[in-house]
Amino acid sequence: MAAVVIITCFVTWIKIPDTEITISGFATEGTRYGKPGLVNVFMSGIALVLFLTPKIWAKRVNFFFSGFNLAWAFRNFILLSTCQFGDCPDRQPAFFIYLIASILQLIMAFMPQLELKEK
Repeated sequence: MAAVVIITCFVTWIKIPDTEITISGFATEGTRYGKPGLVNVFMSGIALVLFLTPKIWAKRVNFFFSGFNLAWAFRNFILLSTCQFGDCPDRQPAFFIYLIASILQLIMAFMPQLELKEK
């Protein structure tokens, strides 16, 4: 799911029909949003490495990165999809996929596939 979050940051999230503005995780020309997907790519990249690391400490640290990633995804969803000054944006399917993938990433972090060795 971390890879899906990273991929969806490069796809169109929002279209504002009145001003012809298209917003993705990295392309926000015409707005003051900066690059809202940059934090998600960073957090999901680290989470992807931690998912592939077969150590218990990596699974525990992954809770933080996946949780922070989900919080940032909710922040982006609320910030970017809110109507402002009478202009209501059209949310694209990739924006919902981005949010759902962030939720599933956190769920995956809570259920690691790791065999513990008995001492």
